[in-house]
Amino acid sequence: MPIADSDGTSIYYERHGSGPAILFVHGSGGHHAAWWQQVAALREEFTVITVDLRGFGKSDSSMPEFDGQDFPGDVVAVLDQEDLTDAMLVGQSIGSVAALRAGLLRPERVGSVVLGHSLGGISHPELKELAAADRAEAVKLPVIDRLLTKRFQQGRADLTFLFRQMGTFNVARMQDLRNLDTNGPSLDDIRASGVKVAFLAGEKDAVLSVKTVTRAHELLPGSHLEIVPDAPHSMYWETPAEYNAAVAHLRRTLTAPKEAA
Repeated sequence: MPIADSDGTSIYYERHGSGPAILFVHGSGGHHAAWWQQVAALREEFTVITVDLRGFGKSDSSMPEFDGQDFPGDVVAVLDQEDLTDAMLVGQSIGSVAALRAGLLRPERVGSVVLGHSLGGISHPELKELAAADRAEAVKLPVIDRLLTKRFQQGRADLTFLFRQMGTFNVARMQDLRNLDTNGPSLDDIRASGVKVAFLAGEKDAVLSVKTVTRAHELLPGSHLEIVPDAPHSMYWETPAEYNAAVAHLRRTLTAPKEAA
């Protein structure tokens, strides 16, 4: 059972397959097993690494409270233990914030970061205003309707039930991750790191609009933008084939221009 040490905290992770590395960072209701549809589809071509942030899944959850500022270090601990040098970090929702910060902490280990359904906590006044307006609309909906389409909920009651059950294995909750947004990186910080950034969005995302994600892409020269038609916020779960194809495409094509030694 692979365990990484994150400043004394035991972080559970799994490694599957071989090839260029993709490390997935879950969102507030996930853990390593939430990526079952990605591991099965991608492990033949890529090394697929899934991780449980502290308080989630099989990682240490014994602390009395959780600080989102510690989550990037959990990802870094796995990167260091596996001695990765060109990983692509893929975040889901607020897990993208931890992924981006981890990439900026270890640019020598991370070639690219994919911000799935998230702006990654980037500190920029216009983007913060746009994201806040999106959230104000999202909170008018039941939580499940923010994450999965009505069509999917009605047509796949089995997978909708399993989706809800995933979060019951976690001790940490959404509020434990929100602190990640404090003192986020600037656009200049990202550019200076040499880490490539891609925004991965769903056309029907009820949490973060395509308009907002597109604006973030415009403000970050050199970034990539992938918009998947008809996909919701939890694209990885509801439309895995399209999600996996987008991730695979990004892993095959994204490389970071590293400075010559």
